Parts: sequence; C-alpha cells; structure tokens
Amino acid sequence: MSSNTGATVGALDTAAEIATLIIGIGELTTNTDEYGVLHDAALVVSGDRVQWVGPAAAAPDADHRVDVEGRAVLPGWVDSHTHLVFAGDRTAEFEARMAGRAYSAGGIRTTVDATRAAADEVLAANLRRLRSEALRQGTTYLETKTGYGLTVEDERRCAAIAAEVADEVTFLGAHVVPAGMSADEYVDLVCGDMLEAVADHVGWIDVFCEEGAFDAAQSARVLAAGRARGLGLRVHGNQLGTGEGVRLAVEYGAASVDHCTYLTDDDVEALAASHTVATLLPACDLSTRQPLAPARRLLDAGARIALASNANPGSSYTTSMAYCVTTAVLQMNLSVAEAVRAATLGGARALGIDPDADGAVGVLRPGARADLHILDAPSVTHLAYRPGVPLTWSVWRRGEPVAGTSGSWR
Repeated sequence: MSSNTGATVGALDTAAEIATLIIGIGELTTNTDEYGVLHDAALVVSGDRVQWVGPAAAAPDADHRVDVEGRAVLPGWVDSHTHLVFAGDRTAEFEARMAGRAYSAGGIRTTVDATRAAADEVLAANLRRLRSEALRQGTTYLETKTGYGLTVEDERRCAAIAAEVADEVTFLGAHVVPAGMSADEYVDLVCGDMLEAVADHVGWIDVFCEEGAFDAAQSARVLAAGRARGLGLRVHGNQLGTGEGVRLAVEYGAASVDHCTYLTDDDVEALAASHTVATLLPACDLSTRQPLAPARRLLDAGARIALASNANPGSSYTTSMAYCVTTAVLQMNLSVAEAVRAATLGGARALGIDPDADGAVGVLRPGARADLHILDAPSVTHLAYRPGVPLTWSVWRRGEPVAGTSGSWR
C-alpha cells in the first residue's frame, strides 16, 4: 500500500511522555499491511514507542520537531543471526578459501581455541565493538549466539557476556564436536550440565544439523532438551548440502531454520506450510563460495524469509545488513521492498516477535518500539541502486537518536 493522502493512521496519546514529531519523511516504510509505504509522511515518537504515523498534512502538534528533509525512514534492521562472542582471527582461512579450499564446519575449532584462551574483558570489548559497528549501520535489534566455548564454563561465560549486550541470546553449544569427545558424549553434555549452566542467560537453543557437526538424531535431542527447559528453538540447517535441518525445524516448531542454501522441493513445501522462518545468510554464501539461497523460490511458494548477517570471524565477517539487502536484490531476485522487509520484519519473526505486539520491532506503527533507520536518500531503493555506498544518515533506538546526525530540531 502506498498513499500520500487519507485519514490519520494512528492516534496521539496526549497523556504520553514528551513527544517528538519527525517531519519531512520522503518515504516511510512501515512493514504493515494497514499503513504500507507512506510518502510525504510524518511520525511521532513518545518515550520508546511510536505514537502516531500518517501523512505530513495531518500531523499533530508535539513538544519537539525534527525535520529529515525528504529522507527515507524505515524500521531499524533486525539481525537475527550473529556469532559475536569470540576472539581470534581467521584471515588465513579466508585467503585459503578464496584460493579454492572448500569450506567445512571444522574451521570453527580455530575460533574455539582463541575464545577459550581470551579473558572475559577481551570477549566483552570485542562484542561491544561489533555491536556498536552494527548499530551505526542501522541495526537496532540484534541476536547473538554462544558456540565458541564448547565447555560448560566457557559456554556459560560467553552466554553471560552476550546477555549484557545483545537483545537476544542463543545457546549454540551444539556448534561442533570438540576434540577428544564423541558426538554422542558431547550431546549428553550439551543437553545436561552445559544447558543448565547457560539457561539463565539465554532465550534460545540452536544446533548445527550438518555433515561434520551433528546428525538428525543428535540434533533432535538438543532441540528436545531446549524445549523442555523452556527455550525457543532454532536450527542451523541445509548449509553445506541437503539434509535434515529443515525437516527437524518444522517438525519441532522452531522459530527459524538458518542458511537454507540447499533445499529440496519437500523442504520448500514444508516451510511454506509452517510458521518456521527461513533465515537466509547471503554474506556467508558469498564468503564460502556456496550458491546463494533460493529466496525467490521460497517467497513464491509462500514461505516466510528473513535476511541476517551471520556475522562471525570465519565465514561471514560483516555486520552490514545493507550489504545483505543489496545482495538479495541484485543476486537473489528479490525486490527492494521484499529484501528490506526480510531484514526487518522477517528478522523479528525469526526471533518469535509478533509484529502486532506492544513494543514490537521490525515495524513502524503506533505501539511499536521507536527504532528508526533514516537513509541519506529519498527511497529504500537506493540501498540496491547505489550498492556499497554508506547511506545511513541517522539511527534512533528506543526513541532516541544513537548514531549519525540527530537532524534539524525545533
């Protein structure tokens, strides 16, 4: 839906906190069926919520005004898949891969060794640095995972560090099997003492269901244990080849299955018939020289998709959601609107967030969290039209400008 005219689409609560009216919005992406895309729009922020959305001509009075002078406004990026609690560097591995060496799950162990050896302060500082880097590029809501500790104590401390910085934390003890243990022995540890140690710091559990990591039976044990502990479910699946990841994710009602690079027709049909989100990680696909995930095929079948960065030191060392959106448009046959929706609303859905709930992210409507990404461009189309150009002009999180310019205040 696109509109320059019409009735006010949200009512201003005059009893609310100090309100700021943002005017001069050339194009406003709301990600809602009711409001759609508005041109010559305005919105009111009060506290940490969006209070009003509508045409500029119908804008109510507010305590303050900010003029963004014709720029495009969209929800902040929701990055639903990162691995940011780590130490060390894998530049040599990347160079070798670019020279033709195949990617495998085993490279994760290099980061495990470095992470185990790092002090908490080092891990926390690196996480904060990367979180800030993402925020400056418009990512206002971010998930991150454990998975580079792989001992009870190292997974616990990684979870605790992540919980201090990230919006959502996922326990990925079942990332790879550490040296000196069989897969079944390690799964016993993951589902027992390790899960108990991290549970107070995390909201999700994940498993890498892939050749070289965990098979379907082992993955099912991890998901069942997490569900019994009250955690939401996620799956790494179908990255290196067709496999059981998608089937398991749908069967267990996981919020998302991530990667989805190699899908059968049955996988696509199962996702389309479920609420499980297919989270696509194009930066990772490019970095590992894998095929890009079949985004167009999934959407055309009726499946829900998200785009995420998969920021990690081995296979996708980027925090740029704009890069993922650009790639989805230029190389994965998505429209700009579809790609932006997948990187905002899609990411929120992959984290189990109801877009109609109070304080929802990934949408801009009355009652949603006031996370705004303001582009130095008149339209989100410029994200793909001008690839590689840094277009973030301002970022607002919870109703406050946190990066870039704060605009012209009156």
